[in-house]
Amino acid sequence: MNIYGVALLAACYLLGKLIGDLLGVVLDINGNIGGVGFAMALLVAANTYQKRKNIENTKTTNGILFWGAMYIPVIVAMSASQNVKAALTGGWAAVLVGIISTATCFMLVPVVSKLGKSNNSVEF
Repeated sequence: MNIYGVALLAACYLLGKLIGDLLGVVLDINGNIGGVGFAMALLVAANTYQKRKNIENTKTTNGILFWGAMYIPVIVAMSASQNVKAALTGGWAAVLVGIISTATCFMLVPVVSKLGKSNNSVEF
């Protein structure tokens, strides 16, 4: 089986992990802050760059989309392994940030949906 896009995904993951670790050091927090999120943003940026420069390969693009979709289970697994009880007992800041970010994501769904409809028009 040919696996395409894995090198780009690995590079984005490693760079995102490095950025998350550096952000943790800068903020004096013992941990990675948003490494997987940074990696996903880098993967989206790399995919967009390939499309703009017309250097995309169909198999590579499909591989990137597949491995990008695999990030969701990875994020869920990473979140499940974190200590939720410590976050809740650590103060209301973690709870408040979680509620605000979730509510913001819900409010942005219609906006993103409208943006996607204008770009996905198909002409026959």
